[in-house]
Amino acid sequence: MRNWPIALLVSAVVCLAEDVRVDGGVIRAAGKGEIAVYVAGAEGAPAVLGVSRVEGGETVFAPRFPLQPGVRYRVVVRRAGGEKSALVEGPRRAAKPATRVEGVYPSGEVVPENLLKLYVHFSGPMSQGEAYQRVTLIDEGGQPVELPFLELGEELWDREGKRVTLLFDPGRVKRDLKPHREAGTPLVEGRSYTLVVGREWRDAESLPLAAEYRRKLRVGPPDREAPDPGRWRIHPPQPGTRDPLVVEFGEAMDRALAERVIEVATARGERVEGEATVEEFETQWRFRPEAAWEAGEYWLRIEKILEDLAGNSIGKPFEVDVFERVQERISREVEAIGFRVR
Repeated sequence: MRNWPIALLVSAVVCLAEDVRVDGGVIRAAGKGEIAVYVAGAEGAPAVLGVSRVEGGETVFAPRFPLQPGVRYRVVVRRAGGEKSALVEGPRRAAKPATRVEGVYPSGEVVPENLLKLYVHFSGPMSQGEAYQRVTLIDEGGQPVELPFLELGEELWDREGKRVTLLFDPGRVKRDLKPHREAGTPLVEGRSYTLVVGREWRDAESLPLAAEYRRKLRVGPPDREAPDPGRWRIHPPQPGTRDPLVVEFGEAMDRALAERVIEVATARGERVEGEATVEEFETQWRFRPEAAWEAGEYWLRIEKILEDLAGNSIGKPFEVDVFERVQERISREVEAIGFRVR
């Protein structure tokens, strides 16, 4: 085993059941169910903290803190038909830190004073529970901004553990709330700030980041106007090609939402399959279909939960209801805009 490539050593696993494995810092089990994890041999010890979820045809356990190298864990998989236990070993430590910050969104240099959120993207899965300790906002005088982010009990991570969402405190963003009146907005128009992601932040293999990350932000005026798709510019492609459909928003939009709540449909209402990307500092949406475009009528369908950088959603400025967006809404209202490929 000593001669294995590093990639194999990182995912090495000792397992008594073929359908349970360690993969990239999480534990996966075939089939749908629920996973509980315990340190093997530590009788009476509480379960390892983490979240169990169903993902596709598997059950995934994402530990709140990284699995420790060389430590054996007892994995209990509970399904409708009963329980199954397996022993797995924490991932072996890689040779050196490799995970780094790939980017922070919004990616434009200027952000509105009432910016609602930041997305921090990593090159690999990260440990959880450290975000508010490792991310610092520094003002022009070199001093940390006090409590700029809303510190939630459960951090907002994507399923892979590679993207964390940081919400600026809505109580300080909205003008008529007490925190805003007493402490003001975390960002102030006309000033510049530096976002620092500390190298001490550990990845899923319990290693620090490969390097510290710094990003400068210049603050522009607040944005309190709801996005209006009727003002967007749509550039249809030529029929018989797989050229992208290009939509210009006229302002920067929430990247994560724009990637998943906009789609293209035929005149019959059938979804067009393809790949969507958000580009030009989040001001442009591009869609390349899997098959060549056919001449005819199409619809651009946008869920009304789409937001701009200040949290204004379609038809509803953020100032109307500040806390509604902290949790995902169940309703999915859609606005449609027609265009023709010819």
